[in-house]
Amino acid sequence: MTERRRGGRDAEEGAHGARTPEVVDAWDELVATARRTVADGLVVGTSGNVSVRVGDTVLVTPTGVPYGRLAPGDAVGVDLDGRQTLGSLRPTSELPMHLAVYRATDARAVVHTHAAHATAVSTLVTELPLIHYMAGALGGPVRVAPYATYGTSELAENMLRALAGRTACLLQNHGTLAHGASLEQAYDRTAQLEWMSRVWLLASSVPGLSPTLLTREQLAQAGERLRGYGQPGPDPDGVRAP
Repeated sequence: MTERRRGGRDAEEGAHGARTPEVVDAWDELVATARRTVADGLVVGTSGNVSVRVGDTVLVTPTGVPYGRLAPGDAVGVDLDGRQTLGSLRPTSELPMHLAVYRATDARAVVHTHAAHATAVSTLVTELPLIHYMAGALGGPVRVAPYATYGTSELAENMLRALAGRTACLLQNHGTLAHGASLEQAYDRTAQLEWMSRVWLLASSVPGLSPTLLTREQLAQAGERLRGYGQPGPDPDGVRAP
């Protein structure tokens, strides 16, 4: 890959100076998560992107590089102002969205995809209809952020408004974004959003019938129960449905 070296001693130090064991482990998990988005059909090619925060460093997938080609030495990191501090491959073009999430929330990981069903829903409504109680695990009804050109601050601002009080949103004519306390949790939330979108599209496609939707009160009740779902522990992870 010709992008891998920007040349000179500065590039070499940037590529190796901050590669701590914690960063190495986080990068490996990030790459595995990115590859999973492809394997599960949530992205095609190099669309979508993944990031994880390690201290004040945000590790991100690089732009235009197939995930299957990423190696342990290809880690890309930036600070919260977007300055590259690790690696020589260029960060994802959607870096403004990822950094906006980290600045505004306590998220430790972000997953952005072009999942087909969720993207289809984003072109039809301004909020995913309450087809299933798992919306409660995402903070409530999932909003659609108005369209803006990818990679722009306008898109990042639209996304933050749609995310208010939520851990996931749809991006109009674009895809999904979810964040969490870990890569696993952010990925699980992404998968749940795509599944709910598919269920709504399937139910809505039956001629002459309209799907029954939950009320806000029913969703709130389910959301309360979901807070205690799973095994007890200091860091319950994921949003898997009971």
